Amino acid sequence: MSAVKVGLLGFGTIGTGVVRNFQRNSTIMEKRLGHGLELAKIADLDMTTDRGVQLEPGVLTTDVEAVISNPEIDIVIELIGGYEPAKSFILKAIANGKHIVTANKALMAIHGQEIVEAANRQGVSVMFEAAVGGGIPIISAIKENLCSNQFSSVLGILNGTCNFILTKMTEEGSDFAPVLQEAQDLGYAEADPTFDIEGVDTAHKIALLSALCFGTTVDFEQVYVEGISKITAVDIQFAEQMGYKIKLLAIGKNHGEQIEARVHPTMIPKSYQLAEVSGVFNAVRLMGDFVGPILLYGSGAGMDATASAVMGDVMAISRDYVSGARSRAPIMGYCADQINTLPIKAMSEIVSHYYLRFTTIDQPGVLAEIAGCLGKYDISIQSMIQPEGQEGGSIPIVLMTHAAKEANISSALKEIGQLDIISQPTCLIRVEPQLD
Repeated sequence: MSAVKVGLLGFGTIGTGVVRNFQRNSTIMEKRLGHGLELAKIADLDMTTDRGVQLEPGVLTTDVEAVISNPEIDIVIELIGGYEPAKSFILKAIANGKHIVTANKALMAIHGQEIVEAANRQGVSVMFEAAVGGGIPIISAIKENLCSNQFSSVLGILNGTCNFILTKMTEEGSDFAPVLQEAQDLGYAEADPTFDIEGVDTAHKIALLSALCFGTTVDFEQVYVEGISKITAVDIQFAEQMGYKIKLLAIGKNHGEQIEARVHPTMIPKSYQLAEVSGVFNAVRLMGDFVGPILLYGSGAGMDATASAVMGDVMAISRDYVSGARSRAPIMGYCADQINTLPIKAMSEIVSHYYLRFTTIDQPGVLAEIAGCLGKYDISIQSMIQPEGQEGGSIPIVLMTHAAKEANISSALKEIGQLDIISQPTCLIRVEPQLD
């Protein structure tokens, strides 16, 4: 049969990787598919930059309509990023009967429901493996290989920039600012790294994973997001002493009538596999009722790893397209009429263990005063570190609590913060001593 024709929107770094994959592995793709794939058109505003790949004359154009309205093109890959014009292009391509592959996690997290509904009405597929975890096949695992399981939790290290920074701070004892600069110099962090270091990128991904795992819509505005910019070398050292590592952890948990969906720095035991995920790598840990815990690990970003995920989606769609079948799995993992809207548990209701570092004046009775305030709010102390201070100076008091309600912790810290003995704001880091 003739080749399935593919159009590409966006010829940046990932788009270049997709072209490289097409050109280098076209033969093996055809052997796996039983038919060819043809990259028919690429639309990008930049016609002059040398991407290091050769294209046939007429393939590259500035006219997006040559892709999304071209009757010969069967599958459209969107790699523009952002909300607009990517959303409008995708919706028009769907209206024109095109199947969609995208790596756009922000768009799918915020506007995914609208896109999925449009695709379902039109009877086309939307796949977005590359939106979460780069080259890690986590979405296909949830939707297909592990789809007989009921998932109770999904945890992930989902941002290579943050994981690189925290790894370097842990290994070298460095502070945040110089390591961020190093990450920028190496190309691991953007010139404006806000979306990465403040956890927004990770939150987009856990919103998608929670929706896929738990069969619910997820209102992104309700996802709790806290980044790593306030993590210090001091807290990393104390975490090490207590047997933990600090990671920017994405947490999704299913409580039946409600879910948790949150992103924040988290201490996890050094003995856990997730704690060993270092550098720019990503990992996702699923807990299924039949499969138990399973960890998927690999390159979370980059030209080639992300292109690999994009092309996996293209090939999956082309198999169904050639056979005349609908997509093997629903776009969001559950049949559209079976997706619920479960509320996201408020952070004030979350129960967690907590690392608390108080900076106090050095005088007798300080610990007793702090412990008294914590006890007033039903917070018990599990362990403590109190280094010797210098006479007349400030000293740190580090406490690890037993499980406590976030609202109680917030009330206790507000009261403690008003005490004369406290000389600096208290540091709080949530702890996951056992992964469900």
